[in-house]
Amino acid sequence: MNGGELIAEVLEKQGVRFLFTLCGGHISPILVAAKRAGIRVVDVRHEANAVFAADAVARLSGSPGVAAVTAGPGVTNTITAVKNAQLAQSPVVLLGGATGTILKGRGALQDIDQMALFEPHVKWATSVSRVRDLIPVLLRAFSIAQRGVPGPVFVECPVDLLYEESLVRRLYGQQADRKGGSVGERALNWYLRRHLNRLFGDAERYAAGDPVKVEIPQAPRSAVRGTARMLARSSRPVLMVGSQATLDASSVADLAAAVERLGVPVYLSGMARGLLGRGHRLQLRHQRRKALREADTVILAGVPCDFRLDYGRQINRLAKVISVNRNGEEVAKNRRPQLGVVCDPGRFLRSLAEHEIGQPVWEHWLEALHLRDRERVEEISRLADKTTQYLNPLALCSQIDRDLEDESILVADGGDFVATASYIVSPKKPLSWLDPGVFGTLGVGAGFALGAKLCRPEAAVWILYGDGSVAYSLAEFDTFVRHEIPVLAVVGNDACWAQIAREQVEILKDDVGTVLRRTDYDVVAEGFGGRGFRLERPDETEKVLEQARQEVAKGRPVLINALIGRTDFRKGSISM
Repeated sequence: MNGGELIAEVLEKQGVRFLFTLCGGHISPILVAAKRAGIRVVDVRHEANAVFAADAVARLSGSPGVAAVTAGPGVTNTITAVKNAQLAQSPVVLLGGATGTILKGRGALQDIDQMALFEPHVKWATSVSRVRDLIPVLLRAFSIAQRGVPGPVFVECPVDLLYEESLVRRLYGQQADRKGGSVGERALNWYLRRHLNRLFGDAERYAAGDPVKVEIPQAPRSAVRGTARMLARSSRPVLMVGSQATLDASSVADLAAAVERLGVPVYLSGMARGLLGRGHRLQLRHQRRKALREADTVILAGVPCDFRLDYGRQINRLAKVISVNRNGEEVAKNRRPQLGVVCDPGRFLRSLAEHEIGQPVWEHWLEALHLRDRERVEEISRLADKTTQYLNPLALCSQIDRDLEDESILVADGGDFVATASYIVSPKKPLSWLDPGVFGTLGVGAGFALGAKLCRPEAAVWILYGDGSVAYSLAEFDTFVRHEIPVLAVVGNDACWAQIAREQVEILKDDVGTVLRRTDYDVVAEGFGGRGFRLERPDETEKVLEQARQEVAKGRPVLINALIGRTDFRKGSISM
C-alpha cells in the first residue's frame, strides 16, 4: 500500500464519509485512495471552503470533518477557515501536502515552513517523516481534535510518503542504486539509500484500527448540587446555552429535554439556536440585555463573557453566576463566577435536570420576559411594514421565516442583512443554524452549506448572504452544480457594506471603502450552471421564493438576488 492508501484506510475506519479538497499533485494519492475506499471526495474552488465544509460536517455530526489541500498556497489559503474552526471549537482534521522530505529547505516548489504557520492556530500540528508513522499520527490527530476543548489539527504529509516506493526511488534518481563512481557520487548514493530505507522501512507496522473513542468531560456532582441550591433560591434565573453545549451532536435531543425539565427561561445562541424548536414557552429571543441586568441567577452553559456579553457587564453585578465551559480559561473570563465548572456544558445541564431542585416559582418572571419579547416582535413587525426604495429587509426576512420548511438548515454569512435576519428567522429544529461564531468570519456560506447538505440531504439548506460576503464563495455555485448539491441562497443586496458604513459615515463623515454595486449575482450564479432570480418588488417575494424552492426540488442550486433598501434597524450595533 502507498501512503495515500494508508491515510484513506484510517479515514474509512474513523467513519469519515466526505473528504473536501482542492486537488494538487502533492496530495493526489490521498484523493484517489479515498475515492476507492468509498469516501465521497468533494472538490471545491477555494481551499478555505474545503475547511469550512469540513467544519460544518463536524458541527452537525459531532465527528471530525476532514479536508486535504496541496502544499504552499494550498495550505496558506486555509488559514482563516482553520482559525475560525479553532475559535468555534470545531474538530477538523486538515491534511496538508508538502515537498519531499529530502528536499525541504532546498528551494523545492511550494516549500515553506508550514508548521510555523499553523502551530498558533490549531490544537496540534505535526509533520510525518516516515510512511510507518502515517497511521499512528492520524489516529492521534483524530483523538486530539475531539478531546477536551475540540478544535482543528494539522497533519503535514510530504509527497514522498504518499506515492509508491518504486516511483519515489525513481524520482529521487537511479543513482541511489548505482555502484562505483566518484567519492562524492558514492556518498550521495549512500545518503539517498539510507534516507529512502528509513522513509519506507516497516511501512506495514501499524493497522488503521477502530474508531477513536473520546471521553466527554463529565459534570462534578458537587457543582451540580451547588447549582441546584442556587436555582432553588432564585426568583429571576436566566439560562444561556451556547454552541459548546451541542458538541455532542448525538445527544442534542437529551439536552433539549433537560432544558425543558429545568424550566428556566433560556436564551440560545450559535449552534444551540433551534434547540427547543419554535415557540417554546421557555425560550426568549429579544431584550436579552435587560433580562441579564435583572436576573439574580445566571447559568452560562458554554457561553463566555466576551464582547457578545459586553465582557460580562451585561450581567447584574449582584447576580450569582454559574459558568460551565470545557475551557478553563473561559470559565472566568472577564467575570469571576460564584461557581466555575470545567466540564461539558451539555452533560452538566443533563445532570442538573436530574437533580431535585424543589418547587421554584418562575412563572411571573417568565411572563415578564415574554411580554418584552412580544413588544419587540410587534416593533419589528411595524418596521417591516415601512416602505423603502427597494425591498424592506425586515419584511423579506419575515417572509423567509414563514416559508421555512420543517427540515431546514440556515447558514448565516454576512453582516447587516444577516444580523437583521437573526432577529427574525428562526430555525425550527436543533442543529439547524450555522454561523461563523466568535471570529465573525465572512465567507463561510458556501462551504458551510456544502457540508450541511451532504450531512443532511433531506434538509432544505438556505444560505443568507450579505452582498459583501457572497463574493467570497460565489464561485462554489460551480461546485454545487458539479456535485449536484441543491441549496437556496438569498443575497440581501443593498450595494453597501452597510454594517460598517452606517457608523463610519456618521462618525467619520466618509463612506470610503464601503460602497458596492447592485451587482447581478443571480446572473453570475446562472453562469456557473445554477438558477438565478432577481427580486426587486415586495409583491413578488412570495412568488419568487416559491419558484426558487421548486428549482431546488429539481436538484438545482438557486440564488435569489434580493435588492433591499437601507434601514436603521441595527443602528448603534458597532462593537469593540
